[in-house]
Amino acid sequence: MKVALFVPCFVDAFFPEAGIATLELLEKLGCTVDYPLRQTCCGQPMANSGCEKEAAATEQLFVENFTGYDYVVTPSGSCTHHVRDHLTAIEQTDTVRHVRTRTYELVEFLHDILEVKALPWARFPHKVGLHNSCGTLRALRTASMSELGEPFFSKPMDLLNMVKDIEFVMPDRPDECCGFGGTFSVGEEPVSARMGYDKVRDHTQAGAEYIVSADSSCLMHQKGCAQRLGLDLKFIHIAQILNGASA
Repeated sequence: MKVALFVPCFVDAFFPEAGIATLELLEKLGCTVDYPLRQTCCGQPMANSGCEKEAAATEQLFVENFTGYDYVVTPSGSCTHHVRDHLTAIEQTDTVRHVRTRTYELVEFLHDILEVKALPWARFPHKVGLHNSCGTLRALRTASMSELGEPFFSKPMDLLNMVKDIEFVMPDRPDECCGFGGTFSVGEEPVSARMGYDKVRDHTQAGAEYIVSADSSCLMHQKGCAQRLGLDLKFIHIAQILNGASA
């Protein structure tokens, strides 16, 4: 299986450890992984800001970089959501459609495509609160949505349950948005901050030591909120735990 690793621009700049963990984890699981060196942004920030036409060149470069692979895997639910559902500023050729349908967020790739059953190297002896971003929850459907009252399922929990000594805590409002929302956190700063404060307080009251997520953007927002409130919370990408990080 030939896999291309897409590391989003903000992960590359601020959370390279999540990208490194993704690469190492995929290789441990037997994937042949390439990292196209000309890759940049997928165009999500421009599209989120209403500048869809201006994203065309970025989207075209994305397709050029990731053509010819069996799968494109990324440690970002929001970027996966953009590529799969909103990469529409360019002509929808067969090549573009192939790249879009073959782009997967890490958790869904491990769960649905590789069908991982064991992670013998993974141990994380800490109390963990899981944060499902709105993109992974409501667009990629990696977990059930509490507001729909549907039967419970959770692909990230299925994977994390393979990690030795991990302990889960559940906040009162597990599916509530943390307030990041891309450019929403810039344009609506007071509302975004309050949502973030509510989220990290909820996890703290539940007893979490770490908040884990498949989206570094949400973790970045919540980390800033926790620091402002003086809360003793730590934040980690799910790839790092699944890859064997202990703290």
